Amino acid sequence: MEFPRIFLHSADQEIISKLLGSDQTRNSGEEQFFKTYLYFVREGVQKYSLNEEEAFDAYSDSILSAIEKITGHGFEGRSSLKTWLYQIFHHKCVDLIRKKTTNKGRIHQTLPINEMISQVSDSAKSIVQKLIDKADWSLLRQKLNQLGENCRRLLMLAADGQTDKEIAVLMDYKTADVVKTSRLRCLEKLRQLYKSP
Repeated sequence: MEFPRIFLHSADQEIISKLLGSDQTRNSGEEQFFKTYLYFVREGVQKYSLNEEEAFDAYSDSILSAIEKITGHGFEGRSSLKTWLYQIFHHKCVDLIRKKTTNKGRIHQTLPINEMISQVSDSAKSIVQKLIDKADWSLLRQKLNQLGENCRRLLMLAADGQTDKEIAVLMDYKTADVVKTSRLRCLEKLRQLYKSP
């Protein structure tokens, strides 16, 4: 898909091309995209008064949402990737602030990252948990195999209690942050597989 060149820098074009490419180039594109605007996390802390973990989660969710739109050809290129991603990030931060304000009557405490998959994957987690509770292993295996080797292995390692840092070493990812983003994307794919007939 061609994007208007008026807004897209060569770096934007490169990221988009990688995201629309093969699995290997897509992983490289996800990592590049994730790292390029990681400083948004600091902005989330300073501008929106979020703690670092909340800002990081908002950023990770924004990246996942943006990747999904780009790969689904939903990004029209009417602004730079940075401007477009920042809009998504802004809305995620505002949603978090609203949620905190709405829940101010009770203690709102985030769990450590290794104890929480993230809001995006809550339903995927409950689906997996329900299947485990029902001992429907064959259906779970079938859905995991539909995800492809990388997602299947990543989720199995996470289910075995491996940390994102350990998985990064085992699967040759550059950082634990990239593992987390990939894991969330894989869980979202798994959730979508359970939604489809």
